[in-house]
Amino acid sequence: MPRRLLSIGHAYVVDVNRRLPTELQQQSDGRWEVTVVTPECFIGKNDIRSYEFEPNPDEPTKVVPLPARMTSRVHFFWYGGGLRRLVREGGFDLIHAWEEPYVLSGWQIARAARGVAPLVYSTAQSLFKRYPPPFSFVERYCVKQMAGWMYCGTLVEQNLLRRPGYADRPRHELPLGFDTITMKPDSEAGAAVREQLGWDNSVPVVGYLGRLVEEKGIRVMLQALERVEPAWRLMLVGDGPLNSEVRSWAEKWPGRVALMDSVKHREVANYLNAMDLLVAPSLTAKHWKEQFGRMLVEAFACGVPVIGSDSGWRTKATGSDCRSYCSSLCFVTVR
Repeated sequence: MPRRLLSIGHAYVVDVNRRLPTELQQQSDGRWEVTVVTPECFIGKNDIRSYEFEPNPDEPTKVVPLPARMTSRVHFFWYGGGLRRLVREGGFDLIHAWEEPYVLSGWQIARAARGVAPLVYSTAQSLFKRYPPPFSFVERYCVKQMAGWMYCGTLVEQNLLRRPGYADRPRHELPLGFDTITMKPDSEAGAAVREQLGWDNSVPVVGYLGRLVEEKGIRVMLQALERVEPAWRLMLVGDGPLNSEVRSWAEKWPGRVALMDSVKHREVANYLNAMDLLVAPSLTAKHWKEQFGRMLVEAFACGVPVIGSDSGWRTKATGSDCRSYCSSLCFVTVR
């Protein structure tokens, strides 16, 4: 009989993000049976767009979409009816929460899992914060209930070890992954995107992938491009509060700027392959710093060179969160 794993996370609303539990089940050679819980819809503040659950008929794992409430505020959102019953009646051997242990959904999962099966969190909190009630109580409860935790980089680990209770629980590094089937060099796909925009190969394309928010360094990038004398084109893939500001700025450069604000997850690789260079100019702010920068490794996987800022980098002996992980991608050729 295979052991049964339940993995719960709002990111699973996008089918590409469910490749992780799919691979876990496939690589286990029948030792694990995985069930995934996802919201039916997730809005998310400053996300690229609102996400409806994306079904995939070829998934080998069982996927259970559940209603979710308050998804526009990630700290307050919680899963609707059915989660507690599924957790308690599913006969699971292990429960994995891809939700932070200081948010209400993390508390909801911990309450449901208490006395049922070991609970493990995946966390990406890279800043030391003092949470006000009720989040301070939520974190203490979840840390007390969890059997262990996983972190996406050394910066997150070092931050959480400063918080009460985390050092007393087993932990393991689990870097954010990317889809190697989708994220790969594809010159034809890149050429098709350029042709759609009416761009040839005579001028290099500088690219950006992510949310259009101030802390991502959007304004810094635009100011830097204004000082670049050789011809350039700019492709921005994403959406956010700075959308209208970027569009106004683009009017100064007719035919040289493309803002793609409705690209689906599974289409991202096509746009990466249309870039000659990806820029990730993230800035460290009072309440935010770059946790990992997955767009960097996705660009590397597509054979696209990158320029990234040092926001969120923390050297530990040799390398850092992003640098040490990217070193494993040295097989990717830079075009």
